Amino acid sequence: MGGGMALLFAEHGITVSLNDPSEGTMDQLLATAEKDGLQDRMQKHSSYEDLCKSLGSPKVFVFSLPHGTVGDSVVDGLHPYLTKGDIIMDASNENWQNTQRRQGKLIPQGVYYIGMGVSGGYQAARRGPSLCPGGEESALEIVMPLLRKVAAKDSQGNPCVARAGNGGSGHYVKMIHNGIEHGMMSALAEAWQIMNLGLLMSYDEIADEFDRWNENGELRGTFLVAIGADICRQKDDQGRHLLSIVEDKVVQDVDGSEGTGIWSQLEAVRLHVPAPSLTTAHFIRLASAFRAERKHVKEAFGGQFPVQEWNEAKGEKKTVLESLRKAVYAVFLASFVEGINVIDQADQENRWNIDYSAVVQIWRNGCIIKADYITDMLADIFRKPDADLDLLHNKRVAQELHDAFPALKEVVLKGMEHNAIVPSLSATLEFLKYSTNTILPTQFYEAQLDYFGKHMFDLKSEVAGKPETGKHHYEWKLA
Repeated sequence: MGGGMALLFAEHGITVSLNDPSEGTMDQLLATAEKDGLQDRMQKHSSYEDLCKSLGSPKVFVFSLPHGTVGDSVVDGLHPYLTKGDIIMDASNENWQNTQRRQGKLIPQGVYYIGMGVSGGYQAARRGPSLCPGGEESALEIVMPLLRKVAAKDSQGNPCVARAGNGGSGHYVKMIHNGIEHGMMSALAEAWQIMNLGLLMSYDEIADEFDRWNENGELRGTFLVAIGADICRQKDDQGRHLLSIVEDKVVQDVDGSEGTGIWSQLEAVRLHVPAPSLTTAHFIRLASAFRAERKHVKEAFGGQFPVQEWNEAKGEKKTVLESLRKAVYAVFLASFVEGINVIDQADQENRWNIDYSAVVQIWRNGCIIKADYITDMLADIFRKPDADLDLLHNKRVAQELHDAFPALKEVVLKGMEHNAIVPSLSATLEFLKYSTNTILPTQFYEAQLDYFGKHMFDLKSEVAGKPETGKHHYEWKLA
């Protein structure tokens, strides 16, 4: 990612000074720069002192580092050479709390630390990513012209970069972006397996269906759907569909290379925000990582619960596929709703003053969760300064989810009947059911809590209030 961004900056006429612990990495990057005719705009430096001497004033740094303590080590190394007004842009997938801690550490020195989420993968880092910076407004005013040059552009030519808000908001919003991404990816993967194993569609047929989804309707202009078609068609040098030899395990959460998915789930729970479309997607990622363990469990069970063919769908395949499309859209939209709810709660807690219109613009292109229909809808909603940030209260969003509910229910029911693996689809169905329902089974749950723990309860005859301890207790059984 860092190398791609360095080349991107150079391509836009910016002189780039490189520093990396690996001389080989820098030499390889310089060789690529020479191949692209950019060698005059890139130079390497083996020490922080030399690096800082090569820069003007204010000095502007861009980090692309593993999350965690590496960033602290680099900041400590640069510290003796930093002067008032210098700006550090952390373009890593860093934890927002680390970002805010470093901001606090550098402020007394007059140095600005900007936490900037970067989305789109390594290809976008080279050709134009979605950028989500957060931090001191005066510092961002200085670097924003630079960022606008290199950021992805939407269909109108507007850059997909804007100030998300204060403090660590940039990294926080990017973290939740990744949580939304996981919900969307899981739903699409679930749909792919239903088409492949349930409807016995070939990879090329699935690619054609994804193209149809991406062309019109609620899934139009969706990055994940578009690359889904590419993936289904791609063949290796032996003429095999490459997807057919890819193992069914996702390890990034387990091997430590990716932290945002874990953090986004922890934040949802910490802030008491129901986000099952995101959380359930994370659980299947975790289960997938331990393939050897799954094989052991399969042996213990004497077999698996195989996905069965949807024989009864043969005569109505077109109808089933349309229901599947709507069901996937329901998960996509619910993922945005849940993610924005988490951001809203964190914003209230940290007083970041997040600009939600800016966030939607950041998500319009260059990022993994690009979804034109959804971002058009969100842009209309957040154009109003007093917009209710709980999107389930919004009439348009509610209607969209209401209209998709029958298709989602149909797909989940058929999936359950045929052993389809549908965690995010089914979790979203349940989310819509319990979020709209005022007669939950937790009525019984609450009574049990009072029975053994004297946790108190409210009465149905009372006005519904905030999530606070009830005023009533009953001695269900004498001690």
